[in-house]
Amino acid sequence: MASRFAILAIVALVALPSVALATQWTVGDGIGWTNINSDYNAWAQDKVFRVGDSLLFSYPAGNHNVFKVNMTDFQQCNIPPPNEALSTGHDVIPLKTASVKWYICGIAEHCAKNNQKLKITVVDDAEGPAPPPTAAAAAPPTNKSSLGPNALISSSFKILAAAVVALVLITV
Repeated sequence: MASRFAILAIVALVALPSVALATQWTVGDGIGWTNINSDYNAWAQDKVFRVGDSLLFSYPAGNHNVFKVNMTDFQQCNIPPPNEALSTGHDVIPLKTASVKWYICGIAEHCAKNNQKLKITVVDDAEGPAPPPTAAAAAPPTNKSSLGPNALISSSFKILAAAVVALVLITV
């Protein structure tokens, strides 16, 4: 019985980091994908998006939408066909591959006149370290809320890992 638990604990320690470290980023944080006067690229600038993370575009359905586009369509605000739009108001996009990704709002002139668009770079930790942080990201945090979502997940995982190891040692 104890050896079965030990094996289960080891499997959990190996499998949980990939699940525990994935982050769902709400584009625009508290305001979501709703403020056509926000600079979403500035919002993304100090974040590290990793393969396995996801983006949540949150907005009132009908007022905005989301299109995944290429670099040219991003720069020129070319709107793809309407059937390619994400438009639920709670659109989750999994980040499955390491690459640059571009998103725009296709409602009226939200992209062209109000700059409602987002460019991110997704990195794969297996390919090497993340790009160096910007000056804003390199500054030490001034309070707990500036640590970001990964700090809480990382701390929680460390506590969970320590608890599992302690249980294994007690039962063996």
